[in-house]
Amino acid sequence: MAEAPSLPYRTTGSTLLHPLSRLLGIPLDQVNFVACQLFALLAAFWFRIYLSPSHASSVVRHAFATLFGIYFAVFCFGWYSLHIFILVMMSYGIMNLASISNIHRYSFAVAIGYLTLCHISRLCIFHYGILTTDFSGPLMIVTQKITTLAFQVHDGIGRQAEDLTAEQSRLAVKRRPSLLEYLSYLLNFMSIIAGPCSNYKDYIAFIEGRHVHMKLLEVNWKQKGYDRLPDPSPTGAVAYKLCITLVSLLLFLTLTKSFPVTYIIDNQFINKTSFMSRLGYLYVVTQASKPKYYFAWTLADAVNNAAGYGFNGVDERGNFRWDLLSNLNIWNIETATSFKVYLENWNIQTAAWLKRVCYDRAPFHPTALTFILSALWHGIYPGYYFTFLTGILITLAARAIRNNCRHYFLSSEPLKVIYDIITWLVTQLAVCYTVAPFVLLAVEPTIKFYKQNISRNERERTSEHKLY
Repeated sequence: MAEAPSLPYRTTGSTLLHPLSRLLGIPLDQVNFVACQLFALLAAFWFRIYLSPSHASSVVRHAFATLFGIYFAVFCFGWYSLHIFILVMMSYGIMNLASISNIHRYSFAVAIGYLTLCHISRLCIFHYGILTTDFSGPLMIVTQKITTLAFQVHDGIGRQAEDLTAEQSRLAVKRRPSLLEYLSYLLNFMSIIAGPCSNYKDYIAFIEGRHVHMKLLEVNWKQKGYDRLPDPSPTGAVAYKLCITLVSLLLFLTLTKSFPVTYIIDNQFINKTSFMSRLGYLYVVTQASKPKYYFAWTLADAVNNAAGYGFNGVDERGNFRWDLLSNLNIWNIETATSFKVYLENWNIQTAAWLKRVCYDRAPFHPTALTFILSALWHGIYPGYYFTFLTGILITLAARAIRNNCRHYFLSSEPLKVIYDIITWLVTQLAVCYTVAPFVLLAVEPTIKFYKQNISRNERERTSEHKLY
């Protein structure tokens, strides 16, 4: 009887790199993902140099970005990439046929509804995480872009200027996009695999060659020491982000295997280790799970920058900023002294999307509705809902404590330092506790994780009672 193929080498996409996957001992779906992103990085440099706005028309740049994006999606996800293309075309139909007063509602309902159906099929097909990179990831990014653009078109055409916030007015789109513009925005090779979501006006300005100058005109660049309009290069930013990517990859390949998350619900670990030891291991496990996100998001940011996209003006020191599309700020994450600050610096573009399509527009309970939408967007694994529903309580509790206690510690520098240390520790542990179900995914291990402290304390009290 022939031996079944090894699980780590399964993929829904191309098997061309199977020998490399076997040689490295890395799942084929992950190898395909990294290969596509590295090729996208090279294509991005070529795109910026040889298909710059001075060398090629907007139509050519749109077409190249779209065709390469479609190829990457098919290479990584095979026939499952059809789900991405089906949703894109359905949404384009809504963009052109729906009334402007309902375009955002219909687009939101169809995109989130289709994504949810795909999440359900993913659970049935792949069960609990057999494939770490599958078609649902790009579909989630496409869903963000579809809904972002729909709301911005509604703001630009269907609402009065005085009814918009300053940000909504700045991002409002005054006309419906053409098919090529729509496909390019949603499927371009810089973001099709790992995102991030960007605003339509920024993307069109990039394709048309107005992106950098538009951002420079938002600041007084003459006061920054420049005597003429500068032409910033992304090379330094890309090199820096690639260094972070390499370190993150090495940490992922070493730490993740050394500290498996499933050990936090191991019976022997629960029964024979102290509460503080379990808490410490939970922190280590959470830290070990971060590098894969640091790797994927930073590499995606570098790809966009290499193409010349992502410029964000000049900072207070006169340095060029290439963080328009950055999805995280590692230093602010690791030093966060509040749950709010942590969330603001983790998956930044998704947080911005949630704010623009939900929090700023929610008729009531914006915090709760935003967390619920975030859970629905992530998928249907029960662990996601445990995490985000817990996040609601943690956010409200942290906000109340900060408003009622922080001012007592601002009278002197030593008190402020003590407050920062305590809040840093509490924030990091609160995050660990909150995200554990997100990694565990299923109901049974999540409940076991939640119950372990209660059960252990109950056993200790029972033991002490018997002793006396």
